[in-house]
Amino acid sequence: MTSSTVTLKTNAGETFGAYLALPSHPNGGSVVVLQEIFGINANIRSVADSFAQAGYAAIAPDLFWRQAAGVELDPSDEASRERATGLMKGLDQKLAVQDALIAADHVRFLPGANGKVGAVGYCLGGKLAYLLAATSGIDAAVSYYGVAIQGALDKMGEVQCPLLLHIAQDDHLCPPDAQAAIASAAEQYPLLVSVKVYAGVGHAFARHGSPAFVAQSAELADVATMALLANSVGDLA
Repeated sequence: MTSSTVTLKTNAGETFGAYLALPSHPNGGSVVVLQEIFGINANIRSVADSFAQAGYAAIAPDLFWRQAAGVELDPSDEASRERATGLMKGLDQKLAVQDALIAADHVRFLPGANGKVGAVGYCLGGKLAYLLAATSGIDAAVSYYGVAIQGALDKMGEVQCPLLLHIAQDDHLCPPDAQAAIASAAEQYPLLVSVKVYAGVGHAFARHGSPAFVAQSAELADVATMALLANSVGDLA
């Protein structure tokens, strides 16, 4: 596996960075990794690396670049959490989706790529993965504890690719009424949308190194994620 920072360009000619991890033994598929509110930090880079180790070209675009390029924040630090919250509130999610699609096109056309791209997002990125599933530029999407999906359920009917939503039962950012609303909306589209709820875990249960990390639940979620990607983007697509 090799990694580097690449420069991407918007239609307006503006540039922004992305972390790119390339596999030693590619399966042809690609994955856009969508950041938490803490930027392209060590955790997100390690997630991209893990997809590359599984055979996928993985790219993590810097979605905060319009506010501050190259943000890397520590979730365990209070000042970092405050800054991250401010960056999240200032993010134009429509533009972030466009940036993610630019990143998807970058890996889609790499040498040896099969043209299929999945999106996997966490926290803020989980919401963006959900929104990306409602575009024509992604072949599969996975959301880990996506924030405020319940406020965008009108997009559920626009989903165009397989979508997997991982929900933490004890997520304070997605309370029981929100979980019920998401499940009810997803049930209307069983051929495309699936929801997995993990009992007894909270937000960020799949973030390695977090106090919220729960290995068993994270492994179950990751296995389901890799199965969806294999069938929609990678070896079995």
